[in-house]
Amino acid sequence: MQKQIKLVKRPVGTPTYDNFEFVDTHIGEPDEGEVLIRTNYISVDPYLRGRMNDAKSYIPPFELNSVISSGVIGQVVESKSSKFQKNDIVTGPLGWQEYSVAKDSSIRKIDADLAPATAYLSVLGMTGLTAYFGLLDIGQPKDGETVVVSGAAGAVGSIVGQIAKIKGAYVVGIAGSDEKTAYLINELGFDAAINYKTQDVRTALSEACPKGIDVYFENVGGEIGDAILPLLNKFARIPVCGAISSYNNEEVDLGPRVQGYLIKTSSLMRGFTVGDYTQRFKEGSQALAGWLQDGKLQYEETITDGFDHTIDAFLDLFKGGNLGKAIVKVSDIE
Repeated sequence: MQKQIKLVKRPVGTPTYDNFEFVDTHIGEPDEGEVLIRTNYISVDPYLRGRMNDAKSYIPPFELNSVISSGVIGQVVESKSSKFQKNDIVTGPLGWQEYSVAKDSSIRKIDADLAPATAYLSVLGMTGLTAYFGLLDIGQPKDGETVVVSGAAGAVGSIVGQIAKIKGAYVVGIAGSDEKTAYLINELGFDAAINYKTQDVRTALSEACPKGIDVYFENVGGEIGDAILPLLNKFARIPVCGAISSYNNEEVDLGPRVQGYLIKTSSLMRGFTVGDYTQRFKEGSQALAGWLQDGKLQYEETITDGFDHTIDAFLDLFKGGNLGKAIVKVSDIE
């Protein structure tokens, strides 16, 4: 038997434990072309909140009374596939459960000698690739330009800021605690950082960005995103990755209208998801791995121990409880 977590009620506002249910169920048996995987690590991500709504989006919503899924690192315990052997370490979109049966086409083997396994859920996984393509394809930072990143101490934002520094930009991060702003400056090499909980963001941005803003990497939305607009330079670029400030809103999120600012500055504002770049994942992975091996990229993880605490780790995302990538450890890799 194993435990799994199902979505049993769609959240209204911020999710609570009432929206989820732990279920005991049998461990499945793999058929030909499939493998049985023991879950080692589960990725918890803000975008999962959107999948809990019954609404059209870039990815189908979770069905009620179905197992929630996200990025998972696991170890093969039984294989009926020529592509994988017992004890291989793999990653793929798998369920929030202790074991998964997966088709061999839906997972890939990872090299735990290149980096710790959890890195494939963060800097070498979807969050790293999101940062890479969003910043470099849409933001296109140039040497000497000013790049501002919201959610800068999170899994994506922390990588965005470091890549911007690699490209020669002046980088300002926005985060939610003095601990996080100190981390951005002292550990990741950001040029300035703003604590949006204790500082007036508009005033702080004006002081931190005396030459205006050329690239704003949007992870948060809301009032922080609004504060950026008056400081945009001519031909500024705004990759829109997330808007976590509004994910739990029960009413339509209203704010200043962006059109005037975009017209006056000839700025580009473009939403994206990492899935837009599937055909280029190899390019991104190689670049990120190279920077990591050269010591140009650092990453932080907030690891919650125990499958029973998966929901806690997910809910903490909306309280700013994580530094870097939020991950749940379910079992040891053998």
